[in-house]
This record gives sequence, C-alpha cells and structure tokens, in this order.
Amino acid sequence: MATNNNRTLISSLLILVSTILLIVIYYSPVWWVALTAPNYPEEAFPDGVRIDFHMNGVFNGCKKIDKAELAEAEALDCVHEMDTINHYVGMYPIAAGGVIERAFSPFLVGLLAVMLLTFMCTRHKIRLIIMSIGFGSLAVWMSMTWYGKDGLNYHNAGYIHALVTSMDQDSNVSGAVADVGNSGAISLAKLRASLAGKAFDEADVEEAPKPAVAPKEKSDKQNNIALLKSIFNIDQAKQPKEDRMTWNGSAAQMMAWHYQKNLGRYFNVQTEIVPMVKTMSAVSHVVFFGILAAMLLLLFGVWKRIKLLNWLLIIVPMALPVFFVIEYSGWLYWYGHTLNDMGAFSVKPFMPTVFGQGKVAQFTTHSYPAIGFFMMLVMSVMLGFAALMRYKQEKE
Repeated sequence: MATNNNRTLISSLLILVSTILLIVIYYSPVWWVALTAPNYPEEAFPDGVRIDFHMNGVFNGCKKIDKAELAEAEALDCVHEMDTINHYVGMYPIAAGGVIERAFSPFLVGLLAVMLLTFMCTRHKIRLIIMSIGFGSLAVWMSMTWYGKDGLNYHNAGYIHALVTSMDQDSNVSGAVADVGNSGAISLAKLRASLAGKAFDEADVEEAPKPAVAPKEKSDKQNNIALLKSIFNIDQAKQPKEDRMTWNGSAAQMMAWHYQKNLGRYFNVQTEIVPMVKTMSAVSHVVFFGILAAMLLLLFGVWKRIKLLNWLLIIVPMALPVFFVIEYSGWLYWYGHTLNDMGAFSVKPFMPTVFGQGKVAQFTTHSYPAIGFFMMLVMSVMLGFAALMRYKQEKE
C-alpha cells in the first residue's frame, strides 16, 4: 500500500512539473534557422541571418550589435531579411507556413495541459470535474477568440506581435501606433493629382481609419491590434466595393486575411492565392470543430473509464517532440516544393535542411533545436516515467 502511494505521489509530481514545463515551452524558442554567406560577415552577423520558431510564431533571432566599430540603434529584422533572400528563388514568406497551427497554438497547449491534469488525478469524480471545467473553459475561450467580435483581444500577445512583424510593421513608433494609413493616403492623393495635371490639395486626402483610443493608453498588444485593424481597413478601401470586408476583429477573419496578404507580398498572383486562402480557411473551421470533438471524446472516455482514451491523456503530450518535428519537416517540404515562377532565379524544388547544415546557392543553412525543444524532450521523459509508474500500479 505504501509503495502504491509513493508511486502515485511521484507520478503526480512528474506530471505537474511537466504541465508547468509545457507552459514555459510555449513562450520559448523551439527551433532556430540561420543563413550565412560571404556577404553577411560574422562581425555584423555573428549568428548569420537567424530566425527563431516558437509555437505561436516566428521571431527575430538577430541580436543588436554593440561594438566600437559597429553600433546599431536596434537589431536587424532578420525575419524580413530572410524573407527577402528566399523570395529571389520563388519561396513564399515564412509567415505563410503553419498559419493554422500558430493560430490555434494557445488552445492546443491548453488542451494538453487539461489532459495532463486529468491524468494526474486518480479519483474518478475529481477527474471528471477537472476535465469538465477545463474543457468547458477552453471551448468558451476558443469560441470567443475565433468567431467572436474583437476576438483578437483574447488571443496570445506573442501571436499578435508575430502577425505585425511579419508584415514589416512596427507598432512602437515613438511610443505610438504608426499612422501608416494617413501617409499612404497622402501619397495616393499626390499621385492622382499629378496624373490629372492638378495641384496637390490636402483637402482631397481621405482620412484613413484611426484607432478610437489614444495608443499611449494601450498595451503593446492593443497597439498591435490597432495597427492590424488600420492596415486591414486601408487594404479593404483599395478593394472593389463588392469584395470589401468589414472588420470584426475575430481570429478567423485575421488568419484568412493575413495569410492572403503574406502570400501576395512578393508574388501577387490572385488566381493562385485565392484558392490557397479558401482551402486554409476551410481547414481552420474543421480544426476548430475537431478540437471540440476531441474534447467531447476524451470526456466521454474518462466518464466511461475507457482505458485507451484514458492513456491518450498522457501519450499525446508525451509525443509532442515527435509531432513538432513532423510538422516542422512538413512545412519545410512545402516551402521548398511550392516555389513561385515569379522568383528572380529558377531552382528545382528541394527539401530544406531539417537538422544540421545544408547549402543553397552561396548560402549555408543552419537548422537546430533551441531550448524549447530540449525542454520538450525533458517533459517527454518525465511523462514516460509517470506513465510507467501508473501502468505498474494498474497491473498490480
């Protein structure tokens, strides 16, 4: 009896620590990729042109250089730099990959956390309470974010930040949201006046929509949302009236629009882009209801004490490193085999390097796991020990 109690205590502690580690992983870089070449000297680019992959987005991996002979006011935006390099061979921007996975990342991590906490508990009624409250709260949060008005307010701040930076925008311009809309409208009015042979008059400028609340009163997340809304409204003003969308601030609307804008940043061929956006949007709705169905199935499994579904509560989180590598490899394959013909250089479809060093033209590619992936491995080992202890208990 004492041995069983000790095993229960140890396995529960291992699962609890793994759950906390899962949350830390979400905010940590999981993998990194860098490009090095003679035209990017080590003095200015000690890590090459580097980007960091997180669960919720792709972030700048370049650090600010602060040397006597070379001082930077701010770090180079290496996400933009890598996109620029890649587009010469017809590769789509980095933000065009993993759009659904990144958009649903906080809900998927929340799903895994609830699964682990449920498995940690051994009392049937308490397990049902934990899962019911956890899944219920997750379903409400996900619904409000994905389909609700201003749902982006409930999304992860890092995800919102990645959306902004992937569009080459900066929300922190002298402590305020950049007024990209008004400057664009002025330029457009000047061009129209020039073509018509008239003098430019500021009265002819159509004011771009501006945030209702002063940016200085907002958080960085709210500033980023306001900037995305401004860019969205400016973009829709350029569209034919019958095709214009009204901003509702939902994550579903933002994912589809942002995906379309990124696909068209360098290769604006709408006949190719529109079908891709429709497919991705349809898949996102399937994923939304698929997550709800998975929660109901797992809840049913716990309620009816179905062993297979019960063991999935720990097996799925334990396999997270495997899922990540498969997902990462799949998107690399997509990047290398979905090359646009409008690229400056023609190259044969290729498989980018998943792990280690590779070579593309004059560039050397580096692709290695970051701290988040190593934490995933530690989490998997701990969950493996916890599952083994629980299995021995059940057999005895």
